[in-house]
Amino acid sequence: MAGTGASGQDKQETAKRLKTELGGESGTAAAGHLRALLERVLAPAAGTGGGEAAAEALEWCRCLLSGGEPWDSFVQAVRAYDPATLCGLVWTANFVAYRCRTCGISPCMSLCAECFHQGEHAGHDYNMFRSQAGGACDCGDSNVMREAGFCKRHRIKSNSNVPCVPKDLLMMSELVLPQFIFSLIQHLREGYNEPALDLPSEKDLHKILQVLEPHVSFLEDLTKMGGAMRSVLTQVLTSQQFYKDLSSGVGENACAKKSHEKYLIALKGSGLAFPEDKIACGMQEQGAGTSTLAVQGLAGATATSGQGDSSDEEDQDGSQGVGKRKRVKLSSTTKDQSIMDVLKHKCFLEELLFWTIKYEFPQKMVTFLLNMLPDQDYKIAFTKTFVQHYAFIMKTLKKSHESDTMSNRIVHISVQLFSNEELARQVTEECQLLDIMVTVLLYMMESCLIKSELQDEENSLHVVVNCGEALLKNNTYWPLVSDFINILSHQSVAKKFLEDHGLLVTWMNFVSFFQGMNLNKRELNEHVEFESQTYYAAFAAELEACAQPMWGLLSHCKVRETQEYTRNVVRYCLEALQDWFDAINFVDEPAPNQVTFHLPLHRYFAMFLSKAVKCQELDLDTILPDQEMLMKLMIHPLQIQASLSEIHSNMWVRNGLQIKGQAMTYVQSHFCNSMIDPDIYLLQVCASRLDPDYFISSVFERFKVVDLLTMASQHQNTVLDSEHERSMLEGALTFLVLLLSLRLHLGMTDDEILRAEMVAQLCMNDRTHSSLLDLIPENPNPKSGIIPGSLSFESVLSAVADFKAPVFEPGGSMQQGMYTPKGEVWDKEFDPVMVILRTVYRRDVQSAMDRYTAFLKQSGKFPGNPWPPYKKRTPLHPSYKGLIKLLHCKTLHIVLFTLLYKILMDHQNLSEHVLCMVLYLIELGLENSPEQESDEEESAGGQERCHDSWFPGSNLVSNMRHFINYVRVRVPETAPEVKREPPASTSSDGLASSQSSRRKSLQRENSGTAQVFSLVAERRKKFQEIINRNTSEANQVVRPKTSMKWSAPGATPQLTTAILEVKESILSLLIKLHHKLSGKQNSYYPPWLDDVDVLIHPEIPRYSHGDGMTAVERILLKAAVQSRLNKRIIEEICRKVTPPVPPKKISSAEKKTLDKEERRQKARERQQKLLAEFASRQKSFMETAMDVESPEADIAMEVATSEQHVSEAIYDCVICGQSGPSTEDRPTGLVVLLQASSVLGQCRNSTEPKRLPTTEEEQIYPWDTCAALHDVRLTTLQRYFRDSSCLQAVSIGWEGGVYVQTCGHTLHIDCHKSYMESLRNDQVLQGFSVDKGEFTCPLCRQFANSVLPCYPGNNVERSLWQSHSNKCMQDLVQEVEDLQEQLGTFPVSISSETNLSKEMESVMKDIKSTTQKKYTDYSKTLGSPDNDFLFMYSVARTNLELELVHRGGNLCSGGASTAGKRSCLNQLFHVLAMHMRLYSIDSAYNPWRKLTQPIQDKNSEQDK
Repeated sequence: MAGTGASGQDKQETAKRLKTELGGESGTAAAGHLRALLERVLAPAAGTGGGEAAAEALEWCRCLLSGGEPWDSFVQAVRAYDPATLCGLVWTANFVAYRCRTCGISPCMSLCAECFHQGEHAGHDYNMFRSQAGGACDCGDSNVMREAGFCKRHRIKSNSNVPCVPKDLLMMSELVLPQFIFSLIQHLREGYNEPALDLPSEKDLHKILQVLEPHVSFLEDLTKMGGAMRSVLTQVLTSQQFYKDLSSGVGENACAKKSHEKYLIALKGSGLAFPEDKIACGMQEQGAGTSTLAVQGLAGATATSGQGDSSDEEDQDGSQGVGKRKRVKLSSTTKDQSIMDVLKHKCFLEELLFWTIKYEFPQKMVTFLLNMLPDQDYKIAFTKTFVQHYAFIMKTLKKSHESDTMSNRIVHISVQLFSNEELARQVTEECQLLDIMVTVLLYMMESCLIKSELQDEENSLHVVVNCGEALLKNNTYWPLVSDFINILSHQSVAKKFLEDHGLLVTWMNFVSFFQGMNLNKRELNEHVEFESQTYYAAFAAELEACAQPMWGLLSHCKVRETQEYTRNVVRYCLEALQDWFDAINFVDEPAPNQVTFHLPLHRYFAMFLSKAVKCQELDLDTILPDQEMLMKLMIHPLQIQASLSEIHSNMWVRNGLQIKGQAMTYVQSHFCNSMIDPDIYLLQVCASRLDPDYFISSVFERFKVVDLLTMASQHQNTVLDSEHERSMLEGALTFLVLLLSLRLHLGMTDDEILRAEMVAQLCMNDRTHSSLLDLIPENPNPKSGIIPGSLSFESVLSAVADFKAPVFEPGGSMQQGMYTPKGEVWDKEFDPVMVILRTVYRRDVQSAMDRYTAFLKQSGKFPGNPWPPYKKRTPLHPSYKGLIKLLHCKTLHIVLFTLLYKILMDHQNLSEHVLCMVLYLIELGLENSPEQESDEEESAGGQERCHDSWFPGSNLVSNMRHFINYVRVRVPETAPEVKREPPASTSSDGLASSQSSRRKSLQRENSGTAQVFSLVAERRKKFQEIINRNTSEANQVVRPKTSMKWSAPGATPQLTTAILEVKESILSLLIKLHHKLSGKQNSYYPPWLDDVDVLIHPEIPRYSHGDGMTAVERILLKAAVQSRLNKRIIEEICRKVTPPVPPKKISSAEKKTLDKEERRQKARERQQKLLAEFASRQKSFMETAMDVESPEADIAMEVATSEQHVSEAIYDCVICGQSGPSTEDRPTGLVVLLQASSVLGQCRNSTEPKRLPTTEEEQIYPWDTCAALHDVRLTTLQRYFRDSSCLQAVSIGWEGGVYVQTCGHTLHIDCHKSYMESLRNDQVLQGFSVDKGEFTCPLCRQFANSVLPCYPGNNVERSLWQSHSNKCMQDLVQEVEDLQEQLGTFPVSISSETNLSKEMESVMKDIKSTTQKKYTDYSKTLGSPDNDFLFMYSVARTNLELELVHRGGNLCSGGASTAGKRSCLNQLFHVLAMHMRLYSIDSAYNPWRKLTQPIQDKNSEQDK
């Protein structure tokens, strides 16, 4: 028998002989010889002996497989018997492939370039893409793509034409390959060492994989031989007998025995739960007093012995007990108990995949396993094996340091397996694929749970994922979620999931881990030190792990037959929500100053409700919960809407920029479909079923503007600063308009939604095709099958937009082709409500309005500044008709009446936007009013004690004409209303005929007129009533006390009651508002008096576009059309105010000319007023800046006056956003750049132009420069005079002087320190050195390296700011002596070591270190204080000189370059002045004093 080192010819002869013997009678003996030869050749020791031994072993294998024939001819022979009809080409990351949506059945389908070009895809919807994770060609696979898309090669069914494989061709392969694969496994076992710290040594793994690369490449080459060889490989890999036979011989060989032990150690911990975990969890479960069934179920599984690493299963802190309890309960319900236990392998394929996972998916191994997929038997076996190892994959992935690479490789495999529906269904039925996936996902997330702090921080039992964990930050869960989404795209699998109640419960438990994650708590005092970026992880997790599976499930609930699925999901979703409310101890009040943007359970509930009504014809009331649950469901989505307003009102500014990032992400195009849209839809459902007065009250309470809704001119808001009231009121009204206007889920078809979305985006800005595709919210799950068809997209786009072709710009660059809205879109379809919903940046709303204004001016439809147009809405689906009740409830009418009154009376904190929204709501109410007015409403109104004195019924049409005479208000004692005496009799009715029947008593009027102020109390009362009606035991649950935060203003002692005379109705207020907006008395004239047709055809184009007056006219016309009584009352109101002669004589053309002239006159007046005001400001500034020669008496008077009217300078911190003065405890600083500059030193007295040197003797800088002259002067002085005297007589800084520049932005010094700390911790490569104090201004990004403290404005020292007096010499000497006694002492404010003084010292060090030592040390004595004095004086001189250069030689008037530069001389002089006081001087003629004195002594010499 030939040895292992035999020559090539010997090997061939041996192989031939063995093949002959095996085919003959002595086959058994030959098989034994062959086995012995292979054991010797393939022994692990031989394999690890280096590349030569491996090459030798592979050479033997080639010879044996080919039976001694040449290898190439053997390969050709095998390929001739290839029956495969699939391409199966495998590629890795960054490979360019194709995807055809027209031909694809699965959305994951992909084709290699060759198959794509040989197929017929002309006119199809396809794209070319760069593969992210790798993939394989699906050509020929009818389960993944339609046969029409197959290429020419794979379209032919070649199975029947291929002859049978001769027995002797692959006979050797069947004998050699089992031992070859077993030897590969032996190598893998041998090379693996169980690490001590659960971190495999990457070096060791890499080394083993390098050694084994030729072996795996050899297997890969075999797979490329075609179907015949793949069939043999499949048989070898899946045969349990081969594996059993070869594994049983382990005991004989010591080396093999050792490797087998390593294998057993590696297997421990491959199950989902470790024995010690199970026992511990069981004890905990029993201790918690919950069901013990789960414990018994798991106790039986603890038979497996051995220890595995459990570091990833350990608690992060003690608070995770709740998560562990859940884990035990859930794991016991897993149908496939094997997922919990240690893996057991029965064939080579299983162990090979096990080691592939353990070695973290080496690329070569992955490619080999995927190359085998065209063999159907292998594909089924491999898929089952993959599922069997799914939990182990998750555990390995969690521990991996290269989780990104590993994730891509996992998906590379799984996408090939789970894209095939038939295979996915088979594995789901046979291997419990769904149970395994959901359980594995659950276990994966349970390792990073923390206690939720939402609502009841101390007693909460709810746990959420920690978004700061690497698992979420690095998207480690992505491959598992991606697989889950992939299998849910198959109808048969999704159907099984939706029918399985146990699975739905488990899934809702999984989703609940994300409910309330990444909680934000509003910072009320200090700015947050470190801005957490965990919100990226939170939004990605909800979208990928919760929303995408939801869309996948929804895609299978499109027909009436699937009603039961929706009922199941809604049922278990509600159960999970009830558990959540119980866990966080929620009753009816959300905790203040908290918000989470993540409510996936609410969104599941909302989207399945929407689908039930839209597609399944389900009766909404049959699946909705009771009123109490609906009240709870609306609170948190409503809290998000209120918080959005708070964030945009800068109430969360101390939380940093990240909170604005969250608010923008929530509405961004990729997230809005799964976040804000379901939230608003859920609120619409709740509003349609709940008491409307309760809902409206809740909205204004959540937005904290209840106290503002008073008719009194003054009020006290207990929960909101006055600066935020306007924006919060705007937010509340805008939210109500959105809620009542949007029809995305309330009746619009998919095409209508697409059109509305497209119009909204185009109105904001012109868009390119690609950006429009990106901005239109699509279903976020690409595998759900709900992809807007490109055909409908293109047809809608061509209907609403015109294409502007690309153009070349002068610079040579090309402007991309853009789509711009058509004229009729602006005219009829522009919807500001949709624009507001879809804007990420508030400026986009203004951009849309500017473009709308430009269109109206160009088309001549309206010349002024228009208001947002009113757009008619799609009719509501019958299931949501209850939403209209909101527009016809007394609470809303009271709010609208109050706001109209306040706007008319010019109360504070009201804006044009508030009026716009109020009018929009009134118009919505008129558009959606009940068919006819009925007298029943008035009698029904009597039952509601709270509002009967305000309005008789709930119909807006009739309430608009109802006059309110007096209102009882609660006001501060200082308010003007207090002085009025209450009238003898108060009435709440004006024009109504039957006043006596309605005038009950004064008490009723009193309770009613003040009712707006007890909105909160009323809401609570209704909540209590509903709960008492629903459940008998609910009284124990409801909180007896109300939160002090929301106490009604009546509880504040300094408020008093006053009765306000109003005598207005909504109609009268609207008419007076018209007068106010027009600026003319009696400006409104009912149009129907001239033209009765307007009542018959009220949709007149002139009312479509316009300003506030147009909106009021449109509303009054609609009110008149809907009610004859309203029409009569409008006429009566106009007659009372307007003279009886109607203005019929003026023609419309004349009227238009008059209006235009009047507008021009007003514009001129406004312009003149502004110019006059600007001129006066400029004059006063020039007076203060240039008055340098006023006499002493005037100066003293000015100083005295300024002391009386001193006001502190207010600075804005560009980091925390807070405004305030600079204080000694918390100083504000100016962002500055300190630079050494020698520019001044280059000045020359000579006017001779400079020449470039042409010889070595010539110099570009001659000796007559300023720097050279001063240097000579100092040297000369030091030769003849005392050193200290010399240093006080000159200025240095002509060379190497420090120049201080600023961008003008300010920040708190402590904020700056935090900012620098964050820059140090930032791993991103920066273009500056943070360690040297360098940074970029947080606002304008200009380079800076220090912060100059701003001296407190009310503490300016004026002792030095005096001119030289004509004192005698004796007095001056005495003064000098007194000064010298006080030398070395700071003023009290500085000597007390305040933060300000420390920062001034710190910046002085920065200034000194900016220039070189040689430019600061001119003294003969080392370390002389005179050096410092000279340096600081020179810094001031240098900056003044450079400022003069910038300003063109005049500090007062300024030159051309001053506009772009900001001065920091004030702050710099304060810093220098503080340090100057430390130094003694030789004479009263201190150069520092000379430099900093505003009034110069005539005798002083100019040092120039």
